[in-house]
Amino acid sequence: MRFKTSVRNIQTFSKLTASLSSLGKVAWVRLDDNGVRFTIIPETGTQVWASLSIDSIFEDYTIQSAAPDNTINVELPLPPLHRALKSAINASSASIRLTKRDGMPVLSLTVITNTMMHGKSANFLGGEGGSADPFGDGFREESLDANMRGDREAIVTQDIPIRILTADSVEGIHEPRVRDPDAHIMLPSLIQLKAISERFTKLAMATASGGMRSVSGGSIPKLVLSANMHGSLRLSIATDVLNISSVWTGLINPELDPRQLEDGDDGIEKHPATKLKAEGPDAWSTVRIDGRDWGKVLSVGRLGGRVIACFVNDHALILYVYLDTCDDGLEESVLTFLNCCCLEYLDLAMAFGMIPNFAISTYGKSLNNFSKNNLRPTQYPSRIVRKPYYITLRSKSFISHSLISYAVDFVLEMPEIFSGLRYILMNALC
Repeated sequence: MRFKTSVRNIQTFSKLTASLSSLGKVAWVRLDDNGVRFTIIPETGTQVWASLSIDSIFEDYTIQSAAPDNTINVELPLPPLHRALKSAINASSASIRLTKRDGMPVLSLTVITNTMMHGKSANFLGGEGGSADPFGDGFREESLDANMRGDREAIVTQDIPIRILTADSVEGIHEPRVRDPDAHIMLPSLIQLKAISERFTKLAMATASGGMRSVSGGSIPKLVLSANMHGSLRLSIATDVLNISSVWTGLINPELDPRQLEDGDDGIEKHPATKLKAEGPDAWSTVRIDGRDWGKVLSVGRLGGRVIACFVNDHALILYVYLDTCDDGLEESVLTFLNCCCLEYLDLAMAFGMIPNFAISTYGKSLNNFSKNNLRPTQYPSRIVRKPYYITLRSKSFISHSLISYAVDFVLEMPEIFSGLRYILMNALC
């Protein structure tokens, strides 16, 4: 079993690990010939899938194992990896390899940096002590070679302990289905939306039962988010003593691309969004979302960029966030958020003219519904070969819950940088 690679984009890799570290301390990392995947599976709360193409952050990538596609699965602590990458931001080069220390497997990060040596060569004023008049004419001559010799190369190696995982321990993927969206709209600033959403949630918690809420948060009122096809977005929340809302108008409803629909122009005419638009500005598509989970997702608004929200009435909410912070003049990135409460699968990116390297998926309902929908929760579906990124996660807390549940699928795709980053927030509906 061998793995070695150079890191070509340390800053991007560091930002990725920073995002993952905020949501979980340990990740399953899958390395193979086709790419690198990071997955975080906590007992409760947010789950993360990150799928990267090899060329996005690595070069001189070498991997070898006895498994198909030379797959290596490891359990990796994220904070040490992020600290190591953060210390290497200004490095001239960095490399990672799988090795052993005292019989234990580790990922060894080797960083090469250039440091400036300070000494007498830095004193360009006349006189050895530099005490001469700084406004005088007596400058000491100094050769260029003296300054060049002041740069010194430093090599730093940091070992990150890992655990090798078997393939059986990381299986459990299936493909759900979701119908086409009823509405899609360009959102206002995510930072503004986050501030208002958090304010609404706090007000609802303070007014409900005198502000005494359970730790689990199961009885916390849900935020109601609605959109129409006439440029309006509405955020509201209601309790026994409170009913507040905020409305944005003049927003943009992006046009669907007929080339990305199965039936072309006929597909647009039959699309649910077209039908909703024909019903007028009083026709809304609505979803209910957990305020605290929603706040976590909206924290990504600090990255900036345009945001398109797709509403599947009473079922799912999908956000495509186009980021402006791409390196090397690449096209803008897209961040996708999915809130779903039904056992279906969703692929809306192509409807907006995108050709993503991934497809989004999520699931709902209890484990008893798996057999009814011919799903195989303990193995990879056969369609995974044709559509390799149509994947979602089998959550322990979700499967053991007898009530209908909903998932939030959060996907980041940076063309030529990331194949996709998923944050899946699992919670049970009341």
